[in-house]
Amino acid sequence: MNKSFLHTVVLLTAYDPPGPLNYVFFILCLLMFVLTLSANLLLILVIHSDSNLHKPMYILLLNLALNGLVGSCAVCPAIMENLLRDQQLISYGGCLLQVLCVNVYATCAYAILAVMAYDRYISICKPLEYHSIITPCKVQVLVTLSYCVPVTLLSVQVYLTSRLPLCTFTINKLFCDNLAVVKLSCVQSAFVNLYGLFITVSLVLFPFLLVLVSYMKILSVSWKASVESKRKALSTCIPHLIIFINFSISILFSVLYNRTSAVSAHVNHLNSVQFIFIPPLLHPLVYGIRMKDIRRSIAKTLKCILTR
Repeated sequence: MNKSFLHTVVLLTAYDPPGPLNYVFFILCLLMFVLTLSANLLLILVIHSDSNLHKPMYILLLNLALNGLVGSCAVCPAIMENLLRDQQLISYGGCLLQVLCVNVYATCAYAILAVMAYDRYISICKPLEYHSIITPCKVQVLVTLSYCVPVTLLSVQVYLTSRLPLCTFTINKLFCDNLAVVKLSCVQSAFVNLYGLFITVSLVLFPFLLVLVSYMKILSVSWKASVESKRKALSTCIPHLIIFINFSISILFSVLYNRTSAVSAHVNHLNSVQFIFIPPLLHPLVYGIRMKDIRRSIAKTLKCILTR
């Protein structure tokens, strides 16, 4: 980081002054945060402790839950604190750390959802070859890449952003993101913009196309199958699509807000809140509760806890 900005603070201007409405939002955020932590930790505990759930799809769900905890813990406590403060200040270093955590949360979730789409494609389109293609070793490699590639590329991006000189110190957002921080700079760096485009293509567009192709093939195969097979395919794929589409829309709104005036500030703030609070809570609910094996294991785990 540029040492001249080491002790610089950034002002987040999206918050209203402290008042009754802020306290209501604080309580709602706290409730959502506690529910998110509880649901994801329970899902992680259940999948980790039940050997019957040590299968590719459930391992991917466990990692999606872990990633949801990263996103929630990186932003939610800061939002709740800012709702109660007179001035919403954050150190420049803290702002860059928040950028890294938010981007890692979003892109790792995108990567894991892409791997899940690939898993569903093999399961539905090549069921007889599933266990020979989706091996534990391959799942481990794909999950590792889903973390390592985004973390490495995004760490470089945040480093490049930290080298830019600053001219302004206010961000009209609830929390920091990379495009907003880049816009604080006095200069436009062609290399930083080019690298940002590379990040978008490799960590957003590529997984999006992978999911799109997977589901086109799934639909093609399901269309020719029996009614029961179609029902099972839809039951398996719709929850995944709902969450993937939600992530895609959130990322699109964020890019449009930072790059153009096509999205109003209020719409972007609402989008930011749902992007951080809703997906990490929906993941364990949409996936976990709908799957019979996980429901059965949750009931067994809760029974053991309550009878102790």
